[in-house]
Amino acid sequence: MTLDQLGPRLCILGPSNSGKSTLAVAIAAARGLAPIHLDQLHHLPHTDWVPRPADEFAALHDAAILGESWVIEGNYTRLLPQRLARATGVLLLDVPTSVSLYRYVRRCWFERERHGALAGGRDSVKWNMLHHILIATRANRVRYRQMFDNVTLTKAILASPRAIADFYRRNDLRR
Repeated sequence: MTLDQLGPRLCILGPSNSGKSTLAVAIAAARGLAPIHLDQLHHLPHTDWVPRPADEFAALHDAAILGESWVIEGNYTRLLPQRLARATGVLLLDVPTSVSLYRYVRRCWFERERHGALAGGRDSVKWNMLHHILIATRANRVRYRQMFDNVTLTKAILASPRAIADFYRRNDLRR
């Protein structure tokens, strides 16, 4: 699968800490776009991940998908129908839970700057996020796969770190 095949409006889905933000930044750089990180739209900047009011987030989301070309990463499945109605392609990252857990701890302890971070925020290891990765993500993986299977757009699944690395290489993307 190539970026050209996925079209000008690309959704990247997948579990927390699977590499969605990093891939979105790489694709955006290759296409000359600003990446859209849904976590940044959903949460108030300069907070410890405090959500915006739902209607405010929905308005920001809906405004973001009006553009002619974009790469947007994040799930927020209640807003997925309108996102998919505008999208031309979908990528699903489905790395193992152990990889997501490792990436979460690494970003909290060792990465001061990371793609998709909340402005003015600092990531720290939180029990609710560990629980989310270890427990909730299992059910989400099944749900994401079912949604992905039902998507009629051009799509690709990247189910391992190796598959993601191969996608970067095939599309001449830089991390």
